[in-house]
Amino acid sequence: MKPDLFTPLDLGALKLPNRIVMAPLTRSRAGEGNVPTDMSIEYYRQRAGAGLIITEATQISQQGQGYAWTPGIHTAAQIEGWSKVSAAVHKAQGRIFMQLWHVGRVSHPVFQPGGGLPVAPSAMPVPGKTFIIDGEGNGVWADVPVPQELDVAGIEAIVADYAQAARNAIAAGMDGVEIHAANGYLIDQFINSASNHRTDSYGGSIANRSRFLLEVVEAVVAAIGASRVAVRLTPMGRFMGMGDDTPEETFGHIASALDRVGLAYLHIVEPSTLGIETDTQFDPRWDLIVQQIRRLYQGTMMLAGGYDQARAERALAEGRGDVIAFGKLFIANPDLPERFARHAPLNEPDRDSFFGGDARGYVDYPSLEAAA
Repeated sequence: MKPDLFTPLDLGALKLPNRIVMAPLTRSRAGEGNVPTDMSIEYYRQRAGAGLIITEATQISQQGQGYAWTPGIHTAAQIEGWSKVSAAVHKAQGRIFMQLWHVGRVSHPVFQPGGGLPVAPSAMPVPGKTFIIDGEGNGVWADVPVPQELDVAGIEAIVADYAQAARNAIAAGMDGVEIHAANGYLIDQFINSASNHRTDSYGGSIANRSRFLLEVVEAVVAAIGASRVAVRLTPMGRFMGMGDDTPEETFGHIASALDRVGLAYLHIVEPSTLGIETDTQFDPRWDLIVQQIRRLYQGTMMLAGGYDQARAERALAEGRGDVIAFGKLFIANPDLPERFARHAPLNEPDRDSFFGGDARGYVDYPSLEAAA
């Protein structure tokens, strides 16, 4: 019998009651010291009916921050703040992974230790902006400067930061971690030939450009165990200047390498979205690449990318993926699984409140029960 969204699934050591996953969603509402707030606790608690919650991207170090009001997992206060989130989710019978994040070049000196330049595999212009706090405490978009190229010692230090962040996440009560290797951030910058012009062992060949990701995976697995580790990729993504000359070969190599690790799951973001916008110019080779990844990676595969209930059910029935992550629908519908089960109307997301702000558009979307 073919699975649907309400077919239970074993995911590593977890038993998911459904295959409806809350995607990682940057909301820019962390408090002082980049610590989750009481509102954050309520936000995640409300969505504990998901088969799995993946937290918003959470920086592994101060160097890894690129946007205002995003949470970290590298200080004692941050660990304590996240422990309250995980406790609330578990009390509500939910399950939660933390997404580990280093933005790499998509940053600004205001976030960097000592006001230095952001780091990247290669020093080259970045086609994008980041969100910083101005002198009056307001969030504003700012140009990203040309970053500094990481040396090997710097790369090794970041690998160690990932491993420590994973330990911190488990100390904060998380059920596991998802390594953010997607969406134009640091690991993705190493993977893609458009952003990696290195000539050392971390650049050039596909094996070399994949090396940083695989070293991070190895270190995190050694720290907390493979069944608690997942990876997110965006093959053929174009966000923040990404692009690869041979995506079939590059992501085929990565899928094969990750298949040998025994991860909890591999999370693939389809290129139908560009950030939060619909991408109408994505490469038509995408479908063949996801089929290739599905063939090469034998473990649990999660899909994301603008799915609604009908498309998600079809993807599961066709065997395209095993679980589906929903983003904007989960922002607006804290009880999304219940709404899907009852084929109930969905709340519309308020795009103006996606990033930053207060409770409006964060914890005030009505549930079916509240609306009744």
